[in-house]
Order: sequence, then C-alpha cells, then structure tokens
Amino acid sequence: MITLKGDIIYLRALEPEDLDFVYEVENDESIWEMSCTQTPYSRFLIKQYLENAHKDIYEAKQLRLVISTYEDVAVGMIDLFDFDVKNKRAGVGILVKTPSDRLKGYGKEALGLLIDYCFTHLDLHQLYCNITEGNMASIKLFSNHGFKEIGLKKDWTCVRGTYKNEYLFQLINN
Repeated sequence: MITLKGDIIYLRALEPEDLDFVYEVENDESIWEMSCTQTPYSRFLIKQYLENAHKDIYEAKQLRLVISTYEDVAVGMIDLFDFDVKNKRAGVGILVKTPSDRLKGYGKEALGLLIDYCFTHLDLHQLYCNITEGNMASIKLFSNHGFKEIGLKKDWTCVRGTYKNEYLFQLINN
C-alpha cells in the first residue's frame, strides 16, 4: 500500500517471522512502563497473537504495524488501540526499539504515515496518545505532528513505587 511507504521506512503488517522481534520488545522491562506491562510474555502467547494479527481493525479494535527500513530491518512498532468506529477515534502508541535507532527520523516518518492513513483511509476524526510526564522525546514527536496537550492525569501510573503524571494529547482531523 503506497500510503504506508515513506522515504526512509515503511509500515507493514505483522508476519509470523516477527516472533523473535515481538518477543524481545514485549519482554523488555525497560519499556514496560509505557505499555503498562507487568509480567513477561511467553513465545507461545506471542505466536498466538501473531496468528490472530490478520484480523480486521473493525473486528479487533486495534492494529499493530511494524516500522521497517527498506533493508527489511524491523526497528519498531506503531499501534492503533481503542479503535472506536462510532466516535471515529483511536489511540496511538509508538516504539522505536533500540536507542541506536532513535533520532534517525523513523518514528517521525512512521507517525506521519499512520496519521495520514487514519484520516484518509479509516476516516477517523481524532487520534490521541498518553505520554508519561518527563518523556520529552514523545512529547516533542507528537507535538511536532500537531497533537495538542489537552489534559494531565495526576499520579496516573505507579512505577517502582513512585507515581507519575500522564499527559493526554489529541489531534483532531480538520
């Protein structure tokens, strides 16, 4: 699909061959805070998830795409979640896996492609994201794509015994 191809990356559906990549991402404790994960995932569960990843977004209410370089290296994932057909909105989450792949423009281009896809092909009215206070890279990424801070959820997440605030950002399709 042309819509999901950029200059330096493209977004693609999950494949069975992504088992090891998804397993590594989902079991990386350093990012559990962002995904609200509390326990590891087995390869068996990830395999089952991949076997069902073909489901239509209208049925599954979510969509996970792999951020891939043109050398076919998976560098991250971008998700739509809480897909709400009636109200024409969805949440967005993004992860570029390794620090060495960050600040290369992968996330910026992936988010731009996803926004265009959501507003053009899914006919969504709005997208939103939740960003933990202090995550300046994500705040900058989403702000640069037109997302506006619309709220602060105080003491929203507990990380290692410390409560953190979480910002709510929103992008409305005008």
